[in-house]
Amino acid sequence: MADLFLTGIGHLTTNVGTPVIDAVVAVSDGRIVYAGTAADAPDQTGQRIDCEGRAVLPGFVDSHTHLVFAGDRSREFARRLAGESYLEIAEGGGGILATVTATRGTSEDELYRLATGRVWRMIRSGTTTVEIKSGYGLDLETELRLLRVARRIGETLPVTVRTTFLGAHTVPHEHISDRGGYLESVVAEMLPRAAPLSDYCDVFVEDGVFSVDEGRRVLTAAQALGLGARVHAEQLGHTGGAALAAEIGAVSADHLDHATEKDARALAEAGVVAGLVPGASYTLRSRQAPARALVEAGCTIALATDCNPGTSYFESMGPIISLAVVEAGLTVDEAITAATLGGARALQLDDRGVLAPGAFADLIVLDAPNPSHIPYRPGTNLVWRVVKEGVPVG
Repeated sequence: MADLFLTGIGHLTTNVGTPVIDAVVAVSDGRIVYAGTAADAPDQTGQRIDCEGRAVLPGFVDSHTHLVFAGDRSREFARRLAGESYLEIAEGGGGILATVTATRGTSEDELYRLATGRVWRMIRSGTTTVEIKSGYGLDLETELRLLRVARRIGETLPVTVRTTFLGAHTVPHEHISDRGGYLESVVAEMLPRAAPLSDYCDVFVEDGVFSVDEGRRVLTAAQALGLGARVHAEQLGHTGGAALAAEIGAVSADHLDHATEKDARALAEAGVVAGLVPGASYTLRSRQAPARALVEAGCTIALATDCNPGTSYFESMGPIISLAVVEAGLTVDEAITAATLGGARALQLDDRGVLAPGAFADLIVLDAPNPSHIPYRPGTNLVWRVVKEGVPVG
């Protein structure tokens, strides 16, 4: 017996087959028990949401964010527009380390307050699952604080949260002359303490940040503790992060702006999800990831906001989907799938990103007749209703 019915669905995207026209979704105890044509639907005796011809699709799964932070880096945006590069700003004391300074000086409760505002805006824009990284502490106390805030968000807000330890985001000021000492502290001190609060471990593999060998050391240590591996790879240049992800069997390699066809084949063969964050490329005015090459190589594609204060302050997946279509070369169907099912696979969640019996009833109703309106109208939040595990939100 179902306890919630969505009726009058004009266009139902299930991600397990072709779209269903004139559809019904039935939910019981937070999970889907039916998703198909109205003609074959079970008796509708529970709570009903009449979609009045609107489109329904799985809730967005945002598989790459850095949304627990303090501080404001809007001036860096203006500096980049004036011609300074990301690395030049970082070398001058800006970038990640500017956010680290602000975040270290902010209490756990205040970080939670700031982050919940961002997450609520994400939810109202259709995100029902989100990955949250640490990485703006770069010391044990603050890294644990960020991970606790991330877990608290998942416990108190209507959103599923997966957490990632990113102690290897960059080298903090106090260790600039002792990279080896900092790396040792990440592996020997931070990782064991962070592991109980984390699902994954990530490393920023990039020239001037962490090398492939350093990334391998951190990630294999994390895997030994039972964490999945993720890699910030090939963002600012081609440095071998994608090959590392394939070598160690990472769950995802993200950014990939400078990935090659060889990288794409290696990722596909290793089953590594290719996480695309076109908002960062847009903000940095850099090249977009080679989406078509990744698709043609057979990679599973995920789309994410990369929500962060410096290079991709996007809180909504709608504009990200539009950028993926217009700038990165995905089709509308590919982009919608990447923002839902692809993100779920990047977070190893088999019961999200689809609307089929047994899956959690995480879904959104658009105030539009089909999902192509999302990239077609990127300046409008088209989400009319959000349902999280069978419960209407808001």
